[in-house]
Amino acid sequence: MENDLLIKNTVEFVKKSLKNAESGHDWFHTERVWKLSLKIAQTEQADLLVVQLAALLHDIADSKFYNGNENIAIERASDFLKNQNIESQVIEKVLSIIQHISFKGGNFSIPYQSKELDIVQDADRLDAIGAIGIARTFNYGGFKNRPIYNPQIKPNLAMNREEYKNSQAPTINHFYEKLLLLKDRMNTETAKKIAIERHQFMLTFLEQFYKEWDL
Repeated sequence: MENDLLIKNTVEFVKKSLKNAESGHDWFHTERVWKLSLKIAQTEQADLLVVQLAALLHDIADSKFYNGNENIAIERASDFLKNQNIESQVIEKVLSIIQHISFKGGNFSIPYQSKELDIVQDADRLDAIGAIGIARTFNYGGFKNRPIYNPQIKPNLAMNREEYKNSQAPTINHFYEKLLLLKDRMNTETAKKIAIERHQFMLTFLEQFYKEWDL
């Protein structure tokens, strides 16, 4: 199958699958990650087909919306890719990226590494910070009916993986438990440069937030 047709089919599949998704994890999020991945890949030696497929399919079924089940995304992506008559090696690389892309909290090593994972992971993390990252964070907090801020509940930087996944902390805490950590966890030079401005914007937002909160 020609790559252009394959990407077109994948876009259609993802749009249909995410039609009713929470807006922080919908088609527009996927599209931004896809475009960011292509931008980052311009300065990297990587398989563009793998990068694009992984970027498009990385949030096909986010475990947060499936009771923490981390296998659904792999299963859905695998079923789709196998029906596209793609080489098994390509499928394996794409599924490995989907499996290992997410920030899950806690301190643990990732058993899989590739340049393609570096690129798509950076793109996904960039979409989690800056102005859009702030909007997505409060949208998800509202979706989960979490308080915006509670001065009595301090951020927990020592959570393990399960504690992070099950946290019900106020949305502001998420900045410290994830978003402000991402700038220093970028893999590629392009993403590191983009992250600086977005990181600073979040710091400015938090400064203004506390100023208004404290009157």
